[in-house]
Amino acid sequence: MKNIVYFFILLFFSFPCSLRGQGKGYHFDERGISRQVLENYLDRSITMVYLLMPDKPEGRRVYSYHADDMRMVKNIGAKFIGRSIYRWGGESLLNEPEFWNKAKTLANELHTYDPDIILQGCLFEIVTEEVNQVKIPDWVFTGYGLPVEARTFSYADMLNKEGRLVDHWRKGSSVPDISRLETQLWFYYLACAYIGVGCEAFHLGQIELIGMNDPERESWAHVIGKIREYASTHARRHWVLLDAHTPYGGMVRNGVSLLDFNSFPLRIKEIPDQPYKAELAVGHLDALYKKSKGCVSPSGWKCEHLPYLVEFDNYGRGKEPNVADLTSHFVWGWDEISWLSLQPEDYRNEWLVYAYQWIHRTDPNGHLEMPGCRMITCPNRTEGNYRANTNSIACPFGYSQEETIKKLWNGQ
Repeated sequence: MKNIVYFFILLFFSFPCSLRGQGKGYHFDERGISRQVLENYLDRSITMVYLLMPDKPEGRRVYSYHADDMRMVKNIGAKFIGRSIYRWGGESLLNEPEFWNKAKTLANELHTYDPDIILQGCLFEIVTEEVNQVKIPDWVFTGYGLPVEARTFSYADMLNKEGRLVDHWRKGSSVPDISRLETQLWFYYLACAYIGVGCEAFHLGQIELIGMNDPERESWAHVIGKIREYASTHARRHWVLLDAHTPYGGMVRNGVSLLDFNSFPLRIKEIPDQPYKAELAVGHLDALYKKSKGCVSPSGWKCEHLPYLVEFDNYGRGKEPNVADLTSHFVWGWDEISWLSLQPEDYRNEWLVYAYQWIHRTDPNGHLEMPGCRMITCPNRTEGNYRANTNSIACPFGYSQEETIKKLWNGQ
């Protein structure tokens, strides 16, 4: 009997890990999502900025390799596609039918290939004067129980009345105040419109900035409740996953998390005596490791620490590029994804393996969101973008982390 059991154990572990993963489960519905299924998704998460966006809007070329991006997503077996659609300014593009038609076409292609894939949209900490050009659909007013008006959004009505974080990004580009009704209508519009495309997750950005006038999180709770209400009848599986950057460990109100999971930058720490090399460390600056708060999740299960993602963030360059400064969020003077892109290919792959294993070993509540596609700010010949794609004729600017990601996810 023991020999038979031993045989089946060996047989199981001889199967490709990708086949074993099929039994992990990705089912959720209007009742919520279990912790295990949530973590199954986080374990196969990847950042793919603008994956659902039209080619070359506004003269940029960040979206020029859709075919190879879609191929890579399918090849590696990604399940959670982070930042697949959003606006960081340039809100007038939302008036273009092509913006929505292209996004829906690409989402349908992915869901036809794998109906379990989750696509994430973003509701960021920025509005510009271009929101004045975006017409408010009737259903936004109806969803909020307001009289229907024929008007556009109002940039001025999204700003903090005391002037906090107004023109924060530049003149005419500010952090919206979630306590303002107009900001809530804006976020509700974005989330519900992205649900119409096929999104089932939303990143809420820097919630502490947006919640500058919402210390008890009442306004956040209200708009999140409205989004979840809309999702219960319109989302693909009648539930959406919400996260945000949580520098204080969560977004908990009366013991219940408003978020399904937390997220934060990796907060990579330089190794000063080893030029350009870096590591991860608990307690470095405001890193999230071992700080995710306990709570009752939106789906009803209790946890001592809410699961979270850490990502290679992008936020520009420091004052002294290529200089180590352990007091700065910049890594050798660069944001995290730019720093990674500057490393030799072997070290990029080595570091991904290191980070993936370090996080699982150090804090099992944490999960590494793989870098798939993201803008970089360092000198490069790759059109200002990092792509994990295997370098090829189809993607001549690929940085070739694709196979490393696939092997890590398949347990190799």
